[in-house]
Amino acid sequence: MDINGIRIAVEVLSFVAFIGIVLWAWNPRRRSALDQVARSVLED
Repeated sequence: MDINGIRIAVEVLSFVAFIGIVLWAWNPRRRSALDQVARSVLED
C-alpha cells in the first residue's frame, strides 16, 4: 500500500468517525443529558 492508499484509508475512517459522532450527539435519547450539560456551562 502506497502513501495515497494510506491517506484514503485515514480520510474514510475519519469521515466514518465524524458521522458516528454526529449520530451519537443527535440521538433523541441523549437530548436531555446533552441539554443539561449545555445549560451547566451557562449556569457556572
